[in-house]
Amino acid sequence: MFEAVLFDLDGTLADTAPDLCGTVNILLAEEGRPQQPFARLRPHTSQGVRGLLGKGFGIDSSHTDYDRLAARFLEIYAGQLCEMSRLFDGIPELLDTLEARGIAWGIVTNKRARYTDPLVAALGLTPRTRCVVSGDTTAEAKPSPLPILHACKILRCVPQRALYVGDDRRDIVAGQAAGTRTAAVSYGYLGDGGPVHTWGADFIADHPAALADYLLSSGAPR
Repeated sequence: MFEAVLFDLDGTLADTAPDLCGTVNILLAEEGRPQQPFARLRPHTSQGVRGLLGKGFGIDSSHTDYDRLAARFLEIYAGQLCEMSRLFDGIPELLDTLEARGIAWGIVTNKRARYTDPLVAALGLTPRTRCVVSGDTTAEAKPSPLPILHACKILRCVPQRALYVGDDRRDIVAGQAAGTRTAAVSYGYLGDGGPVHTWGADFIADHPAALADYLLSSGAPR
């Protein structure tokens, strides 16, 4: 049995795309640019500001306007962190199952703490999660293994007895580098890392209920 489960936040535990993609469109409107369809922006949500500005504005961090647009994006987003964001269907039941079985769970995200903490609180998870590791908690963010290793240390769990769950290829890379088992959620945003079955995850979940089954049946540590 696993001793701990660590989750990515955006696209894994919570559907935050409505607020994040809405922020892009507010910014596009401010800049006099046309709105982008939600379906076009959604896959890039897990890549945060970089991915969303890249898709919405067609720029990367080397562009002269990037820093200005990124700062304004974050300013807008801070004012609407959890207006439409919700836990994915099945996540409340999955967390209930973990807690009933005595399996510790935590959050490891690349979102900065100033946005992570109020979002986690608004989702009602603060009293329940055993740890929250944000993108600026450790010296490096995912795909570095450092945030996951830090979370395992907080939970007093060796990585080999933990599962890391995410919706982006970098989540799987980070989990493997840390020594955990890994699960990819195909219901998430998936990014631009290619087909989810090519990521090398130990398990692919189409729904949180499938994660519960995996954890309680075939999820024995290596």
